[in-house]
Amino acid sequence: MSEDATEMQDLYRELILDHARQPRNFKRLADATHSAEGINPLCGDKLHLYLVVDQDKITEISFQGSGCAISMASASLLTETVAERSVADAVACVTTVTRRLTTGKEEASATFDLGKLRALDGVTQYPSRVKCATLAWHALRAALNQAGAPATTE
Repeated sequence: MSEDATEMQDLYRELILDHARQPRNFKRLADATHSAEGINPLCGDKLHLYLVVDQDKITEISFQGSGCAISMASASLLTETVAERSVADAVACVTTVTRRLTTGKEEASATFDLGKLRALDGVTQYPSRVKCATLAWHALRAALNQAGAPATTE
């Protein structure tokens, strides 16, 4: 591995730890218009995602829950990524991120810059951790679809 790749991996590791230790948007939204629970029975991760959708735009988003560092960091990064986006853009984000994490392939038609989300790429080397990283994204899809049933990684 090159020195640049090692440095980048270290930066991503620090980003994951930062978001896990100090998750952004970690609170309950009392006025949420959409919400969903997410459960990863393999790792024990549980979260609840809250959204305020107004005129097809996610105006507020937050989450609460407990789980491993990857799960909490992914949920935190998700809230930063989809806040102030249209519902269609958020759905495209879900598709892009989950496909990238489950297949390791970047979608050519991605409608947004992955930016900090690239920090999650390391989980592709550990198949059991992919479910931790994708849990919040499955919950987002469930919330937007107003599915009612908990999103699960199984």
